[in-house]
Amino acid sequence: MQSSEGRTVAALLVSALCILHSALSLDGAAAVQSPSPGKIEVLKAVNSLTPHVVGLFRDPIGFKQTANGEYYVFDRRGHTVYAVDEAGAKATKLVQIGAEDGRLIEPSAFDVAFNGSFAVADAPNGRERVQIFDAGGIRTGGFLLPGRGASRVVLGTLALSGVATLTFNGRLILMSHPETGWLFTEYTLTGVPTRSIGQLRKTGHESDRDLHLALNAGIPIADPSGGFFFVFMAGQPMLRRYDASGGLVFERVIQGREVDPLVAAIPDRWPRRAETELPLVAPAIRTAAVDHAGRLWVSFVQPVTYVYDGTGEKIRTVQFRGAGLVAPSSLWFNKDGRLLVTPGCYEFLTR
Repeated sequence: MQSSEGRTVAALLVSALCILHSALSLDGAAAVQSPSPGKIEVLKAVNSLTPHVVGLFRDPIGFKQTANGEYYVFDRRGHTVYAVDEAGAKATKLVQIGAEDGRLIEPSAFDVAFNGSFAVADAPNGRERVQIFDAGGIRTGGFLLPGRGASRVVLGTLALSGVATLTFNGRLILMSHPETGWLFTEYTLTGVPTRSIGQLRKTGHESDRDLHLALNAGIPIADPSGGFFFVFMAGQPMLRRYDASGGLVFERVIQGREVDPLVAAIPDRWPRRAETELPLVAPAIRTAAVDHAGRLWVSFVQPVTYVYDGTGEKIRTVQFRGAGLVAPSSLWFNKDGRLLVTPGCYEFLTR
């Protein structure tokens, strides 16, 4: 017969095993729900614009959707903004090529507010211009930036610095402007700067002003939960988060084995240039966006995207697959949380 002491020990062992089993089960469930940030997840497109509509675009680098379901596509090489119906089957030109107000010439950036109004940056005669349009493509305002545009971060024939990193919410515009001595500036719709945010990072090239500015160019993004993210596009990949008052919350170096070769190829010395020449700096990062939960998605020039939570910790590594692997030129989240991606004008579920 088993003693009372033996029964007690056995009961304790059974209880401990049950607790251990429960803990392992919970860990396993968590692992299923939250993939390791080191494992590449391949997200497959669940929708896209119809092929005959996508075939109209020469170089779509902006794909957005308003609250009423209508899509907007920014075709850089076509100097055109299109509206596409919710079914993705019918496209209408809203704004077309031209240097005069209300038209586009050498456009570089585009963003849409959820009410359908949108902003486009272009460069008539080399002057950086921002124009505001209503949902029907009628110009409602705009302004010229002082000086002449300087394209310091270039990918192929596409300039990615200056007004090429415009963010628009219907009331204010954010642009990367290291020439001011700050990372980015907030403008009213009439072009009045209201504040500048973010000290320039140290680059080791402060004696070469143009190179130093190029390595401080980046993408400013308003966080829907408050504050801002800033993602440096060239040089050592980095991100910063600022609170709503413009104070620095944290800074993170962006690292990962998928982009190690890209980072290793960044030069530490640059060739001498004539005084009138600007350095042509290739980016490491192509685009970035923040989802409705405040997670930052950062896409490299290679087809890989890192996702960071609100504390700056990397939580996912993602690739997108449409007809093939997609290296995003733009990312944007619609009201339902679906991720809209160019090229290809695809939609992805993010979970």
